[in-house]
Amino acid sequence: MNIPFLGKRRVGAGARDPEGIAGLLAECGLLRSLADREGVRLDDSPASLEQLDQMLPRWRDDEEVLPWLGNDAGLYLGTVIVRTVPGAAWAFTEDGQPVVRLVSGRECEVVAAGHQWAATGAPELSQSYAEVAEG
Repeated sequence: MNIPFLGKRRVGAGARDPEGIAGLLAECGLLRSLADREGVRLDDSPASLEQLDQMLPRWRDDEEVLPWLGNDAGLYLGTVIVRTVPGAAWAFTEDGQPVVRLVSGRECEVVAAGHQWAATGAPELSQSYAEVAEG
C-alpha cells in the first residue's frame, strides 16, 4: 500500500508525527464497518483479532472489496501489534509500504498478511499476532 499523501519527508526515520501516522493507519474504515455489521468490536486488542478470524468470509465473493479489506486487515493487525507489543512501531519501506518494526529490528509485512487473511483465511490474524508477540 503506497500512501503518497504522507510524502517522502514523513517516511524516513525522523518522522515528526508518529502518533498522527499511526492514527491514519488505524482508521481501517472498511474493516471496521464490516466488523460492526457482524457485531465484532474492534478495540485494538489481540482478542478482537480472534473475533475477526471467526467472521464468515462473505467478502471473498466480491473482487472489488477483497483488496481493500486485505489492506484494512493488515493495517489493523499492525495497529494491534504497535499498541500492544512493547517497542513495536510503524515504519515504511523505501517504496512507501507500511511495515511494523520490532525492537529486534525485524520488520513485519502486516499488509501482506492482511491480504492473505482476506483471500484465504490463513494465516489467521490472531496467529500472525501471536508469532510477532512471541518475539
